[in-house]
Amino acid sequence: MANVLIVVDMLEGFCTEGYPLFCGEDAVKIIPFVKRKIEEYDEKYLPVVFLADNHEPDDKEFEMFPPHCIKGSKEAEVLPELFDAARKKVLIPTVRFSGFYKTSLELYLAGFAPEVVEVVGVCTDICVFFTVEGLRYRDYRVRVCREGVASFNREAHDFALQQMEKVLGAEVV
Repeated sequence: MANVLIVVDMLEGFCTEGYPLFCGEDAVKIIPFVKRKIEEYDEKYLPVVFLADNHEPDDKEFEMFPPHCIKGSKEAEVLPELFDAARKKVLIPTVRFSGFYKTSLELYLAGFAPEVVEVVGVCTDICVFFTVEGLRYRDYRVRVCREGVASFNREAHDFALQQMEKVLGAEVV
């Protein structure tokens, strides 16, 4: 058994200024760490799972958030410097906060049976949190890299890290 890295929503729409849900400078600051983490996995030829927010134009989520990451748009693309850094990778489009909702993530992980699932990406208190929750509900050992996660709101980010560690039992390093 080996580890798997999940990269959550490191997309143009969340990491590039000018898009409606740009996560701010904190998201930009984690890009080098996330790239190093991907390269670490690539050196060992370990799998990297990219979760990518990918919505239909009339998605119900847009009742809460502005339209973002529309399927086929530049906004929904993984940052190329991250995606290109991994050879053994899978791209899983997502439509809700959890990487498990209506996706193949559960089947993929079950087939690989990782010892530890490491998680990086955005937004700490939304998609990262609910994906970690799903991992823990499935009894995976989870490690969240503090240097590799960011969100719109620093207070919500800190609270989510605390909840993942103290309530969900994830290791926050």
